[in-house]
Amino acid sequence: MCRHLAYLGPPVPLRALLFDPPHSLVRQSWAPADMRGGGTVNADGFGVGWYPDDGEPVRYRSAQPIWSDPALPGLATTTVVGAALAAVRSATVGMPVHAGAVAPFGEGRWLFSHNGVVRGWPDTVAGLAAALPVRDLLTLDAPSDAALLWALVRDRLRSGADPADAVADTVRAVTVAAPGSRLNLLLTDGRDAVATAAGHALSVRVDGDAVLLASEPLDDHPAWRPVPDGHLVVADPAGLRTTPLASG
Repeated sequence: MCRHLAYLGPPVPLRALLFDPPHSLVRQSWAPADMRGGGTVNADGFGVGWYPDDGEPVRYRSAQPIWSDPALPGLATTTVVGAALAAVRSATVGMPVHAGAVAPFGEGRWLFSHNGVVRGWPDTVAGLAAALPVRDLLTLDAPSDAALLWALVRDRLRSGADPADAVADTVRAVTVAAPGSRLNLLLTDGRDAVATAAGHALSVRVDGDAVLLASEPLDDHPAWRPVPDGHLVVADPAGLRTTPLASG
């Protein structure tokens, strides 16, 4: 079912998100606390995206388990980030296992991740896919539900939609087309972040001018708060806002 996180705040070493916390993303790859809907480990790849010098993001993705990458510990120690999105993957049965299928997906400044599953894939969302430009379908990173969800969100962003609306509208459309789907989406441009809790767990921690959004808390700090199911979270310079997905 995957695990993901996004960080916005003062610069920190990447390992402070991936390795150092007692329930870090690396630990969640082999010992997740909440894998509702199936799966026991997140060993089908990992990805990290971060923003150097406020430019477009760098992405590092692999189809290997995050714990097996020999270069990542050194990279995470020497790379300092003020914004990042990272994910570990548990592939849905029948979907490909390669680096292109691993979040974060991206275009320009955007990074995107999906934690969950689209029920009845691909038949249930064929109608939504048909409304996309043919070129977008031909150039999907992978024939997977997460890649299609990114294409649906990206299409709305390209049309000028507000990021929160692009994410919320996609979740609502897929929920109608594929009832019972788990649609925890995570989107950032390195300045703001949008996330949904829709069928799976999401927690948020605000600590001074830093915010962390994560599938599972990275530690036992009392500042962590669960996001209610069926809600959307927006983290931006104005603060943190949580609203029901059904209100749109």
